[in-house]
Amino acid sequence: MTAAKIKTSSSVLGPSERVAIIAGNGMLPHNVVDALCRIGQRPLVVAIDGEAVFDPASDRYEVLPIKLEHIGTLIPKLKRRGVTHLVMAGGVESRPPLKSLRIRPGLLLFLPKLLWAYARGDDDLLSTLIGYVESHGIHVVGAHEVAPELLAAQQVMTRAKPTQADERDIAAGLEAARAIGRLDIGQAAVAIGGRAIALEGIEGTDGLLGRTIELRTHGRLAGKKRGVLVKCAKPGQETRADLPTIGPRTVSDAHAAGLAGIAVEAGRSFILETAETVRLADELGLFILGYEEGRER
Repeated sequence: MTAAKIKTSSSVLGPSERVAIIAGNGMLPHNVVDALCRIGQRPLVVAIDGEAVFDPASDRYEVLPIKLEHIGTLIPKLKRRGVTHLVMAGGVESRPPLKSLRIRPGLLLFLPKLLWAYARGDDDLLSTLIGYVESHGIHVVGAHEVAPELLAAQQVMTRAKPTQADERDIAAGLEAARAIGRLDIGQAAVAIGGRAIALEGIEGTDGLLGRTIELRTHGRLAGKKRGVLVKCAKPGQETRADLPTIGPRTVSDAHAAGLAGIAVEAGRSFILETAETVRLADELGLFILGYEEGRER
């Protein structure tokens, strides 16, 4: 294989650098591994116990299992393996109690800032962790920089297209999603009949769509059809971690919830297994729209 290079925000990522991936759940970590393998990398996959699932493949990547409560001991392990760049990819459903965290002495000086971020929310915590990693000379790279082909394009990607009524739902859902994003609560909302009816919480998009199914029986939604799931990055979000993501399961769940389609922020949202996601949406009659960043109601 001829080694290639990827230009990131911090440097040119080529075969002379060693990349580690802190891998959570979902397909995104696997897609990042595939992208790195294509440029001649053999990445180190830091697989979070209970979240990431990676089969042995020593010819493609090295796996370092780690418990989430031991993540504070990771930096020396990365340095010993010659890691120069780090990618955070995938979801993490659990958050261990503070008393269970194992912390190296070098992290103690950083602890007050970390505790403050831990209490404030996911985005502050991710930004703080990125700052800590980079203070040790390891560049943090966004998954979107390594695998830009996964980013949503600014277009309708399916045979089905949003109607005027759907456009009203998109506007209402986007307004609501941005509002909860400013509070670091979630990245998504469901709108039906021109108003937001459900907001994403800590249970994620799967839980949001599950609640939408239940809400279909609510009297105030009686007779209302269609509806849209809208996802967007949080205002001011650290884009090197936790960008909005959809995939085949999102499409299946949106269809089960009676929705007409899904709208995601173009250039700042991932579509995993893109071909399968679009194929399934076409099969089920849903639209997938990548709307322009900065779209207003």
